[in-house]
Amino acid sequence: MTATQLPDVINDDDQLEDLLSQPSEAVIEVLSHVEGDLIVLGVDGVMEPTLAWMAKRADEAAGVRRKILGASRFPSPDSRQALEAHGIETIQGDLLDPAFVQSLPEVPNVIFMAGRKSGSSDGEPLTWAFNTHLPSLVCRKFCKSRIVAFSTGGIYGMVPVRSSGSVETDPPHPCGEYAMSCLGRERMFEFFSQTLGIPIVLIRLNHPVEMRSGVLVELARKVYDGKEIDLTLGYVNVVWQGDASAMTLCSLGDASSPPLFLNIAGPERLRVHDVCGRFAKIMAKPVRYTGKESDEALLCNGQEARRRYGPPRVSADQMIHWTANWISRIGPTLGKT
Repeated sequence: MTATQLPDVINDDDQLEDLLSQPSEAVIEVLSHVEGDLIVLGVDGVMEPTLAWMAKRADEAAGVRRKILGASRFPSPDSRQALEAHGIETIQGDLLDPAFVQSLPEVPNVIFMAGRKSGSSDGEPLTWAFNTHLPSLVCRKFCKSRIVAFSTGGIYGMVPVRSSGSVETDPPHPCGEYAMSCLGRERMFEFFSQTLGIPIVLIRLNHPVEMRSGVLVELARKVYDGKEIDLTLGYVNVVWQGDASAMTLCSLGDASSPPLFLNIAGPERLRVHDVCGRFAKIMAKPVRYTGKESDEALLCNGQEARRRYGPPRVSADQMIHWTANWISRIGPTLGKT
């Protein structure tokens, strides 16, 4: 998929998920040389299903025969059925149950996407259990595998908005329990990588977006609904979810001990004021602002991942255009949040 092949608008969920799961040439190349089955832990989420499907499509394109498996609690049977319809073998169970983790099949390739997400303010002990205890269960089970584990760029803390963003060698300065628990997750994977020799990549992901979820959707919905836009955190990085999935799958070939740290972030530094102005123009809506822009923001530099795996296929401009059109046609109350 190149820029010239991108549609002007995305019409429905099926077209969106097809776009999100299209493997890049780099993914096809890397997975053609990565041997063995692959399991996605925590596959029932927003980004996780299309990442698993992308792996399946890359294998088909490369002529590789391997099982793509996904493990999750699957509280909704619909999501499990959708994965299986795409050839993903699903396994239902609680990843916090040590017996369930031990029962999972031995596979050479693991993508760890389980965890409590940002905004899970209720039940902090459960957040810490998912984000710091679960990695130890996974590492002991898959001590002979390579693991790509998700973290967040939020572990860096704020940087000046005029900087180039946090890089992988910057020291972490997490703010709040969620970010601290994510740093704890990283430390657990580091510990087991060093003590058991597990090859690991830690992905510090920054604002993946698609038309149903992410910061662009949040902003577009506020403009659509006539709500004020708070400019306090005035700048942001975003990355197309399909590009984030592609870079994640590519990183399987670079797993190492001690772990490789990789930021996945879009190359553009977006000003919230300007993005919402564009939404207002495209959707023919007024826009109202409140607050004063801070001179700091959570910004990450994803140059290293782009150097390894190539530039993103979808630009921020394209994402803004797609999001405005989606919200205008389908409405702000539908889809994933």
